[in-house]
Amino acid sequence: MDVYKRNRFKERLHEIIFEADTKEGKLFDIVLLVLILLSVITVMLESVPSYQAKYQTLFTVLEWMFTFIFTIEYILRLYSVYKPVKYAASFFGIIDLASILPTFLSLLFPGSQSLAVIRALRLMRVFRIFKMMSFLNHGKIIGDALYNSRPKILIFMSFVVVIVCIFGSLMYLIEGSSNERFDSIPRSMYWAIVTMTTVGYGDISPATNLGQFIASIIMLLGYAVIAVPTGIVSSEMVKSDTDFEQKSTQACRFCSKEGHADDAVYCKFCGEILNEDIPPEDS
Repeated sequence: MDVYKRNRFKERLHEIIFEADTKEGKLFDIVLLVLILLSVITVMLESVPSYQAKYQTLFTVLEWMFTFIFTIEYILRLYSVYKPVKYAASFFGIIDLASILPTFLSLLFPGSQSLAVIRALRLMRVFRIFKMMSFLNHGKIIGDALYNSRPKILIFMSFVVVIVCIFGSLMYLIEGSSNERFDSIPRSMYWAIVTMTTVGYGDISPATNLGQFIASIIMLLGYAVIAVPTGIVSSEMVKSDTDFEQKSTQACRFCSKEGHADDAVYCKFCGEILNEDIPPEDS
């Protein structure tokens, strides 16, 4: 393991910013969540034409104020960990960076500040702050099930694409000569996708008896399109054996990973020690 000089101020800062087991840490996170929520509301209100015309200056000032606060917070997060690159490359690290970039990009690309709504993803920290880790565990089950199902879903989607191509071409041959809506195979494939997924926009519809019969077959196949992926993912969720042990909010100062047990001494991801008395700094 790499040897790092322990820094009392840095580790105390890390405890406040990254963890919610202390009074200061929980207060910091709650204030941060309120600011995130207010910034997202500001971005949404700015998109309303009447509000934009009347309060544009106020929205601009608020947006830059929020961006300044989140930028300072991001810099402090990088400073408080021993391996900044690890944090920057983590899920929340990427989200934190992406939440401040749109405002700066708006200087070059006007209007891009609307992408700041990505800050809403940072609200996921609420589960960690209030120790509702079981919610994140349930989310992990779904994520793992989707990941493990990818080969089966890929094969199934390939089959669906083939079916859409066949039925799209068939409908073009049947309806193309008498129905101007089916003027090409790609447009007929679009109709097949809309019909098979049971969306049914109604902008294109068959007029011949044979075309309506083919449409009925595609409608029935649509139920399989919905049921099969659901069954695949559900079976993977049943197989999942996720640990529901209550986790602490402690984040590793080295790899920035979370999800440790309350009594954990070492990080289960990088092996570094989690809890250790911090000796006085060398003079």
